[in-house]
Amino acid sequence: MPLNLQENLPAIELLKKEHIFVMDSLRASEQDIRPLRVVVLNLMPLKITTETDLVRLLSNTPLQIELEFMKIKGHTPKNTPIEHMKKFYKDFDYMKNDFYDGMIITGAPVEQMPFEEVSYWEEVTEIFNWAREHVTSTLYICWAAQAGLYHFYGVPKYDLPAKMFGVFRHTLREPYLPIFRGFDDEFYVPHSRHTEIRRDDIMKVPELTLLSESEKSGVYMVMARGGREFFITGHSEYSPYTLNDEYVRDMNKGLPISIPYNYYRDNDPALGPVVRWRGHANLLFTNWLNYYVYQETPFDVKDIKNLGSL
Repeated sequence: MPLNLQENLPAIELLKKEHIFVMDSLRASEQDIRPLRVVVLNLMPLKITTETDLVRLLSNTPLQIELEFMKIKGHTPKNTPIEHMKKFYKDFDYMKNDFYDGMIITGAPVEQMPFEEVSYWEEVTEIFNWAREHVTSTLYICWAAQAGLYHFYGVPKYDLPAKMFGVFRHTLREPYLPIFRGFDDEFYVPHSRHTEIRRDDIMKVPELTLLSESEKSGVYMVMARGGREFFITGHSEYSPYTLNDEYVRDMNKGLPISIPYNYYRDNDPALGPVVRWRGHANLLFTNWLNYYVYQETPFDVKDIKNLGSL
């Protein structure tokens, strides 16, 4: 089934060039199917790029999905046309009485600020609280993952000595959970961040389950409330050239930045990237939609382990 999007969303034309089938809301209304309702709180600076990255992954499922975009009322983005925001995004106030099957909350370029000093902290935590009552399952990505873990569970973040930047190998701690169905024992994920959360802090909180980590990039995925919440520190949704664009941007600004780890062929920017994460990124989003958004079944880790041993 296709992904239902608002008419004229830029992602539609971009993804048609990749032979990904999406359709606008008018055509979707002609089908007698109740789609899954998914809302995205997009806090990333390049809104259209992030929209396209997420639509690409959400479209890779037999489920029909109706996608909406939410924005922070008290923040005006600098890198996206106002016309685009007015046409495709709604303030939280207009959506807070609705219910959704799934929600995705993205990263934001504020990770080196204390949480409480972020200008929209009060509104974003109100949305976090709202999601617990109005959304079946929520994916918190990068800064949002750190913010959600801090807000709900008191997990701190720590500054890194250098930016965690590149494509890192990860392993599974809970391989029998449905979120990892089809995953290999090792898989790769892009990371791009200046701060981290630490496994020792996660392990102190009984309500949290550490699902996946990396020897080099640390904690990757944490689950809470039986899969009602996933906190993901990396960027599985990144397109092939996103890390390259960030690298060139920082180089041009004269910022201290290293070549992205394990990203370019032969570690040479002139040779372009080697995409190592696309397959598992598609599995991640498909499994989340199918087993935690669509089926609405909470998964207890102990029960899954027992089933896996049969």
